[in-house]
Amino acid sequence: MRSRNLKYLLTLSCLFAVAAYAAPEKIVKRGPWADADHVIYAPARGASAPNKAGQNISNHGGPTITSAKVVFIFWGPSFAAGGADNAYATELQAFRNQFGTTGEYNTVTQYSGIQLANLGSGTADLFDTSTPPTNVTDAIVQSKVASYLTTHTFNASTIYEVVLPSSSYSSSGSSTSCGGPSLAYCAYHGHFSNAGGDVKYSIEPWPGCGGCSVSGWSNVKNQEHFVCHETREAVTDPDLNAWYDNRGYEADDKCAWSPAPFLGTGGYGYQYEWSNLTKSCVKTR
Repeated sequence: MRSRNLKYLLTLSCLFAVAAYAAPEKIVKRGPWADADHVIYAPARGASAPNKAGQNISNHGGPTITSAKVVFIFWGPSFAAGGADNAYATELQAFRNQFGTTGEYNTVTQYSGIQLANLGSGTADLFDTSTPPTNVTDAIVQSKVASYLTTHTFNASTIYEVVLPSSSYSSSGSSTSCGGPSLAYCAYHGHFSNAGGDVKYSIEPWPGCGGCSVSGWSNVKNQEHFVCHETREAVTDPDLNAWYDNRGYEADDKCAWSPAPFLGTGGYGYQYEWSNLTKSCVKTR
């Protein structure tokens, strides 16, 4: 009996071990710049270098945004008409208005039926002339977007992108953007539930530090680069359960900083995008 019990226990142990080994792979932490489970960072230069070799991204079952829109929330008095950063804001709007029909955006149309789109066709951008806090936490970003939605119609295909002035920085957990004490990222995207809707959002902090800028580029060109990065990722992986590779890297993460960002269509700032078709980072398609 003792021998039989021992054999039974050993058999159970082996079965549990096999079950644990055979369990489907689940990525709990989405890459080194993921904060918990609701945002994915655009890493600061040198923060991470994904191994791109041959690793295509795959659809993990989540939705994409097939016909996207982008709404900017410019937070701070410097962005308003006559302010020191008004030209910065208006150039970002011009970049957004043409981006969705460019070859640089066309790179994502290979994923789940995503289409070229007029990204500027959503509800009106907001110029909020109140002064943001120095440290804009993720909870504050979500609150700012939720506030916008109390006076504007929610759209599930819209990415709400909050733009910060140089006097503020973004923080998510212990990580920060330019201007903060622990630089890890330059921007990020995520989603949250608000009044029954799945809100897609992004934070676009001021990119005026060495870890978030390209030598010789203006601040607004650098910001266009991150709007490009976060918009395409929010379209291909809005709920963080759609298109990414087996290490958790989204399409733009795989090409972040290498090859180097470039000036493309319209003279605006862009970065390379991962293409499953060529198994490489590409400028356009």
